[in-house]
Order: sequence, then structure tokens, then C-alpha cells
Amino acid sequence: MPESQTWAPETAAPRRGTAWIGTSGWSYDHWENVLYPPKLAVRDRLAHYTARFSTVELNASFYRWPRDTTFAGWQRRLPHGFTMSVKAPRGLTHARKLYNPEVWIERITRCWHELGDKRAVLLAQLPPDLARDDARLDYFLAALPDWIRVSVEFRHSSWDDPAVYELLERHGAAYCVMSGAQLPCILRATAPFVYVRLHGPDRDHLYAGSYSDQDLGWWAERISEWQAAGKDVYAYFNNDGDGNAVRNAATLLELLGGT
Repeated sequence: MPESQTWAPETAAPRRGTAWIGTSGWSYDHWENVLYPPKLAVRDRLAHYTARFSTVELNASFYRWPRDTTFAGWQRRLPHGFTMSVKAPRGLTHARKLYNPEVWIERITRCWHELGDKRAVLLAQLPPDLARDDARLDYFLAALPDWIRVSVEFRHSSWDDPAVYELLERHGAAYCVMSGAQLPCILRATAPFVYVRLHGPDRDHLYAGSYSDQDLGWWAERISEWQAAGKDVYAYFNNDGDGNAVRNAATLLELLGGT
């Protein structure tokens, strides 16, 4: 008789995460002849953008939060498989500085429902003068519905602390990885997904310059590592001047094999 063997269940290979690469905003006049053909109507820019990229970060919402019907309209207009991340309103992050967030959270939640299967991540960018306040951040994250994925972008250096990262992990919130002038590039993954904002390679000015192929190759390696760990990655280029964001996003997509 053959020797008895101990049976062990097969271990499934870890799911490889998806890389979502796009830009911060899409309606820029100076993208003519870069992404948009000459004299393309403003109303047609979004459809043209979605033919090239599969995600976008809405920045205009920071200055003026759109109506519920606007989000419902995007849900209808955006193609299947396209996702939109949305920057939280400055009324919440800069005026209130996350204090008493309930009114804004109620509005955001309504709109998130309307965006439906097109929603990606809510970005909460904190102001540079907001120093570390764990209790305030904890309250805000606890008040958000747990089905809203959120990433927090810290602009004050005091937030760089292991206890803050643990707080984010406890809520399943992503630390926003940043690249840009005078901003720390800290590669921390505190959620099942990673959120990256690329504000430009210029050392003195935010939102300026174009990333070199070497820089983009480095970011492609980091993103691939996160994907291999099973994390979806959302990366948005915010160096829109001269169409740099478009070119950089397209190159990064190519380096990642279009994933």
C-alpha cells in the first residue's frame, strides 16, 4: 500500500490589485492639442478624457460642492468601469477643519449614493496650518459611513507619527502618498487601497514640471509592489501645466502595462 499522505488545501494566490491612473481634473483649456483636438466643445471634454483614462480625481468639488443631480448625471454619463475620486469641500476641510462634520458628511453621503458604481475614493486634504489632532481626525473618520473609501492628505509635518498611521488603519482610511515640492514622500499603505497624488517634480513649486521617465519608472515599481500585495492603487497627476499630467499619466500607464 502507498504511504498515507496528509492532505492540505490549496492556498489561493493573492489577488493582484488594480492600478487606476489618471489626472486631477479634466477640463483645462491648455490641454488643447495635448489631450483634446482643437476647438473641442467644453461639454465634450469628459467623454474624450474617458476614452484615454479609466479614472479621474474631481478637484472642482473642493471649491464648490456639486449638486446631487450633478453626481447622478456623472453616474449616467461615465462609461462602464470608469471611476471618479472626489476631493472633499474646503468648507469641511479648511473652514471647519473637520470640526462638527455631520452636515457636510450628510451631503457627501447623498452624492456618493448618486455616483453609484462610478465612485472611487473621497480625498480629504487637510490645510497646512492644521497641526496634528488625533481626536478630531478620529471623530471625522468614525462619522463617515464605512462604505465610503477615504484618503487623508496631511500638509502639516506633525501628522507624521506611527500613532496617526495606526488610527488610519483602524478606520480603513488611506494615508495619501504625496510627491511634490516641500512635501514628504512617505510610502505608507494604511488601507486595502493606496492613494497617490503626484503634484509635480519641481523642487520649489507645487504643480509644476514634468516627471522624467526614470521617475515614472520608480513609481511604476512602487505601484506594482502594492498591486502584488493585493492593494488597488489610485494615482493622480496634479501637474496640469503644459499638459504634463496627461503625458505623465499616459507614460505611467504604459510602464504598468495598461493595468
